[in-house]
Amino acid sequence: MPTAAIHHDPERRLWLLSTAASSYVLHVDDRDRLHCRHWGVRLTPEQAASLLDRPATDDRPPTDVRPATDLCPPADAWPFEDGSELPLDLAPAAAFRFGHAQLAVRFADGTRELELRHRGHEIRQRPDGVELVLAFADRHYPLAVDAHYRLRDDSAVIDRHLVLRHTGEAGDTGGAGEAVTVVRADSATWPLPPLADYRLTQVRGRWAAETRLHRTALPFGETVLTSRRGHTGHDANPWAMVDDGTANEEHGEVFGCALAWSGSWTLTVERTTADRAALSAGFGHAPLTWQLGPGERLTTPVSSGAWTDGGFGAAARQFHDHLLRFVLPHPEELRPVLYNSWEATGFEVSVAGQLELAKRAADLGVELFVMDDGWFGTGRSARTGDHAGLGDWDPNPDRFPDGLAPLVDGVRALGLQFGLWVEPEMVSPESELYRAHPDWVLHQPHRVRSEHRNQLVLNVAREDVAEWMLDRLDQLVSEHGIDFLKWDMNRPFTEVGPGDGDLLWRDYVTNLYGVLDRLRARHPQLRIESCSGGGGRVDPGILARVDQVWTSDNTDARHRLAIQDGYAQLYPARAMAAWVTDSPNPLTGRRVPLDFRFHVAMAGVLGIGGDLAEWSADDLSRARALVAAYKQVRPLVQHGSRHRLRPAGDDFSAVQFLAPDGSATAVLAYRTSRGFAAAERPLALRGLDPAARYRDLAADRVHHGAVLLSQGLVPVLGPDDYASALVHLVREP
Repeated sequence: MPTAAIHHDPERRLWLLSTAASSYVLHVDDRDRLHCRHWGVRLTPEQAASLLDRPATDDRPPTDVRPATDLCPPADAWPFEDGSELPLDLAPAAAFRFGHAQLAVRFADGTRELELRHRGHEIRQRPDGVELVLAFADRHYPLAVDAHYRLRDDSAVIDRHLVLRHTGEAGDTGGAGEAVTVVRADSATWPLPPLADYRLTQVRGRWAAETRLHRTALPFGETVLTSRRGHTGHDANPWAMVDDGTANEEHGEVFGCALAWSGSWTLTVERTTADRAALSAGFGHAPLTWQLGPGERLTTPVSSGAWTDGGFGAAARQFHDHLLRFVLPHPEELRPVLYNSWEATGFEVSVAGQLELAKRAADLGVELFVMDDGWFGTGRSARTGDHAGLGDWDPNPDRFPDGLAPLVDGVRALGLQFGLWVEPEMVSPESELYRAHPDWVLHQPHRVRSEHRNQLVLNVAREDVAEWMLDRLDQLVSEHGIDFLKWDMNRPFTEVGPGDGDLLWRDYVTNLYGVLDRLRARHPQLRIESCSGGGGRVDPGILARVDQVWTSDNTDARHRLAIQDGYAQLYPARAMAAWVTDSPNPLTGRRVPLDFRFHVAMAGVLGIGGDLAEWSADDLSRARALVAAYKQVRPLVQHGSRHRLRPAGDDFSAVQFLAPDGSATAVLAYRTSRGFAAAERPLALRGLDPAARYRDLAADRVHHGAVLLSQGLVPVLGPDDYASALVHLVREP
């Protein structure tokens, strides 16, 4: 039965939006301002209507702080405060709006303040839910603003965006035919109810240290999270969650929002002087502006929000479920175990060398073989290092004299799919493409074209560049029937231009999305992994167009625990690529046992990236068994619900994956170091049927559900540091 519903109370100008787990109540007041009157537990229409009978809460100073003097005016005539500083659900730049403006424009005559009037609404039934569109328009200038709210059945998430429309026509007099400058257009503002306190949860990081969870008290004023790099970024990610400071993994209210945009972005978390808070997320960064001409429209990316009273674990699972079912392509698929050749060969690739690695990988149970960098370019532009070749996507004839066909056919003969590394948004100055089209890169007149990693950024905002990229990739995939592309992007934007540099930041991403969408439409069998120097482009926008994400270039298993734990606060394991690489680790030099490396990578989409030619016979045999064990629990990891049993920051951490029907569960436990004379600590499991019995398939031992829930599971770990275990439990009939 549908769970998404919208109820309209026309007399009160009230809308009740109900998801599977919550309600969001909107109200247009007598000044046509849009308020969020409630975001939390599910309400009935009668209960929602009663919210308007409650005393108003705004920023007026309370009467008990007025000086005891006849000179002090009454509260409703307070000389400095207007009482309009309460965070709004649609927050335009307007008179007495001194907080963050979700929507800010500049009209042709210099007017900057908006006076929006409510013009009506529409409730649209969708195949998977329902959508509300609230229409507003400036009372004088030719600007209409439609606020969209989309609810899906059996999802706790609300998707929101704005559509700005210039309602004038070219040639209109009185300024109606002039362009409107859009200074800021956040997709949504999410006002929070009054809380006892406010704590902000986000992820922070840098290259090789992405998505580490960070929680801090929310200061008064505006806290701005952003990327100005042209891609999502390694140092932050476009989502945030707020609680009152007391929520934990299983209990407490948590409010969260995320932005589906793979370029520059800004997320503002505001705490007002009246101790109210709001989240506002949008694309772009200051001081970018966009021109909206007569008849044109601007549609913002989607901002998704969700509330729970089940703590941070439930908040994560709400977003996981939504992204799996409504965002990721092919959500029903299980992602294959892959092998990537990069750390084994670097740029030294050959048909014989790659086939030998593919044979070893197939023997381990790998299902997809991916040849990484170094396979393309000719002559002085040959990709024998990172100095040349990007843009020249033809096989190197010295290394592949008969093209890629012998390798592709050989890999397929082993029963494996074939994948290829590409970096189509970049070009090497030492390449045939750059020599032919030096104007195709981001650059500005009279400025140095800054190289990073010996490469420049192609201006994908140009239609001819986007078409070239699509055609070249289409040809590459068609000629060889490529199953998988590891799509890399290894540097930020600099010298953004020429032409309308502000518009380029937006058009680059929309054209990139268009290339991905059209390429996939032409090749339904193609699957894509997003990579940007590791986890530099991870967001719901790119996840709508790729099948998984390369989480980090750092494959050190100890570091990966924290990286993957923070990643999983919003994104599902089904979209998290994780590799087992060599020991000592090629990046950090840390030595970690093979089982620990595998068990860490099993918490996502398992991959292997080590030099298999150097692995011992014992390691290869053990790896074969661990790959088989992963395949047994893969449905639980990639499609089940994730429960953080112990956080990754502890020396003993664990994560549990539970089948959607509760029929099985898998626990991955990790101990990085063992305390003096310390006993193993039991792990209280989640989501089991207390009346059921569960068999440990490896130990052939039966556990009672009630005991596992209350007393916990004690994983059997070895005596050394970096000990780990996989426990697979199946409910008995």
